[in-house]
Amino acid sequence: MAGVSLKRRGLAAVAGALLMLQAPLSVAADPVRIGWLSSLTGPLSSAAIAENQGVQFAVEEINAAGGIDGRKIELVTYDTQGDPTKAVNFAQRLAFVDKVHFVIGPVNSGESLATVPILAKAGLPNLIIGTIDELVDPKRFPRAFRAINTNRQWIMAANDYALKVLKKQKIAVIGDTSGYGTSSAKTAAQLLEAAGVKPVYSVLVDPNKTDLTDELTKAKEAGAEVIMPWSAATGLLARLLNARGDMGWKVPVVGHSAMMAPAIPKLLNKPEYWADAYATGYVSTTYAADGKLPPATKALLDKMRPRLGGKEIDFMFWWVALGYDTVKIVEHVVKKAGGTDPAAIEKAFETTKDLKGVYADYSWTVEDRNGFPDTGVVINAANSLKDGCFRAAPR
Repeated sequence: MAGVSLKRRGLAAVAGALLMLQAPLSVAADPVRIGWLSSLTGPLSSAAIAENQGVQFAVEEINAAGGIDGRKIELVTYDTQGDPTKAVNFAQRLAFVDKVHFVIGPVNSGESLATVPILAKAGLPNLIIGTIDELVDPKRFPRAFRAINTNRQWIMAANDYALKVLKKQKIAVIGDTSGYGTSSAKTAAQLLEAAGVKPVYSVLVDPNKTDLTDELTKAKEAGAEVIMPWSAATGLLARLLNARGDMGWKVPVVGHSAMMAPAIPKLLNKPEYWADAYATGYVSTTYAADGKLPPATKALLDKMRPRLGGKEIDFMFWWVALGYDTVKIVEHVVKKAGGTDPAAIEKAFETTKDLKGVYADYSWTVEDRNGFPDTGVVINAANSLKDGCFRAAPR
């Protein structure tokens, strides 16, 4: 009997030792792998670099706290250089070689149009941070969920400001000839007409055109009371503001968030040409009447300031907040799903309501893959950048 007892104790000790060995190994071998498609170099890199700061900070913060339910995050980053072909190649690598559990990005709509179908076919959850409508579809891309606002939300906010705040009815819509500019100008005109206002002047302009005096002269002759530009090209937007200023035409300009970019004042003939320009921004990065930021934004800004140079931030902080939130969203759905099973993750997204973030509060449903609320968009004074954030436009 004593021998049996000793034998049992020996077996128990061996089993216990094996369990002790296996437990840490299984955790170490099973991280939550996140693919991150970001254009860290190339012509579209400025926003992506800022987003990357937020992504990396969130990963470090979560891992320092023990990971997601004990599983560390492994971030697999590829620089697409803003090239859809590179984005496609990297998306395939993430899905079939790296075998990630999620993909965040790419960071612009043109690349995402190419990668979303690939990731959908692979069955991978994809967190979308491009704005055009075509990137989400619950039937075609059931595991693609958007964190950023839609382009339509930007346009609706701008139209609302022109019509209801400025109380102007005569609108000139100017887009550029890129796919984004063409689509946005068309949507802006359609939404204005749905509100009973037909634009008095509409035109598409080559984003490299050096002088927009002719277009603005025609808009003025048509009686335009507001100029509404839909282009992400900061050079074109600056030339539009220069043409308006050189003409001495004090017409308000209301449109794309790129009008607030730090590059704009460097391209203006006179600093005052930036006045009376209003652009789409976010409640999360807008100062209240008392001069304070939302608490979540202020907290993240303070935590990240040392790694952002320790000085006043001279770029749009919302990109950092968006990058940070994407990783926190992954953390939320993994916890909610109880793991990284793609079907369970899809269900976790579909049943997420009012998830508190820094950039926004998010909700998704079975029918709607757009998580950003309409109330999260605001119109900012374009020339009001201060520490990465902006003042609200006059109301």
